[in-house]
Amino acid sequence: MFSSLRLAAFAFVSLTFTSTVLGLAIPTKRAQLCNGHSELCDRKYGNTTFLGAHDSFAASGNPFALARTQEIDVNAQLTLGVRLLQAQSHMNGNDLHFCHTTCGLFDGGTVESYLNKVKHFLDRHPNEVLTLIFTNPENLSVSKIWQPIFDKTGFTDLLYAPPQPVMARDDWPTLGEMIESGKRVVIFLDHGAESRTEPAVEFLLPQFQMVWEDKYDPTDSKFPCKVDRTAGPLAPNQQLSLINHNLNANIFPIGHGILIPDRLSSPRTNGISSILLHSAHCAPFVEDRNPNFVLLDYVNVGQGLEAVNRLNGFTY
Repeated sequence: MFSSLRLAAFAFVSLTFTSTVLGLAIPTKRAQLCNGHSELCDRKYGNTTFLGAHDSFAASGNPFALARTQEIDVNAQLTLGVRLLQAQSHMNGNDLHFCHTTCGLFDGGTVESYLNKVKHFLDRHPNEVLTLIFTNPENLSVSKIWQPIFDKTGFTDLLYAPPQPVMARDDWPTLGEMIESGKRVVIFLDHGAESRTEPAVEFLLPQFQMVWEDKYDPTDSKFPCKVDRTAGPLAPNQQLSLINHNLNANIFPIGHGILIPDRLSSPRTNGISSILLHSAHCAPFVEDRNPNFVLLDYVNVGQGLEAVNRLNGFTY
């Protein structure tokens, strides 16, 4: 009887004992799978490649919806294996919406509604690490506009707040540590989060201080690479990196032209060879490492997930 009680107590302590790593409370019991692969549990977030959906809210099955960038909705994107959701925000009346350039061109609905859908997926998939990159072109208040939406949708408890203002690529915890801590969603804003002086919103991270991008709205199918958008204090080889692997067609080649997502070329654009070649073009800027985020239009077309799996070292 004594041995049984002692064994039960030991098991309880083993399951509840925690340690602190990079600001996370990490239970001793570890996840078996992380983003679908046991091998990723011990891999740092900064050394992992994630499949991304460009303007993830702008989904339509109508081929004449020229402002669309996706054919399947955000839930289907996540089910497919997308683990970076990118979106562009704009105020529409009194509510924050995700819209493509303007809400008159493509209105994806409220940010609140969008996040409720994403939260539903996360609740059903507890072993997934997700990244959100949202644009904030109107420089809306982080504490007055953005935080209440995250609080209301139940996201706040999932959001990872780094232990230091700027995280270098090798500073991030492993996926397993993030999952076990419950802080498994990383969110970047392109504007408005540069000064992390409010503890309540320190989970909203400044994108270009930690993530650089190559040229956006690319029209060259060969995808040459250069560091296009970044900010200090880190050098590009210390930051996370994002490749904009979403080809555009110029349908009015006069002046600045009119660019639309190139759906006809998407099977080739989203093919393995094209993505791997783009990654190789950017490798010299990150000490020959792979990009952290591969941002695609029409994620349901081509072989984007297989290409990302190869970048993570998995072949089937």
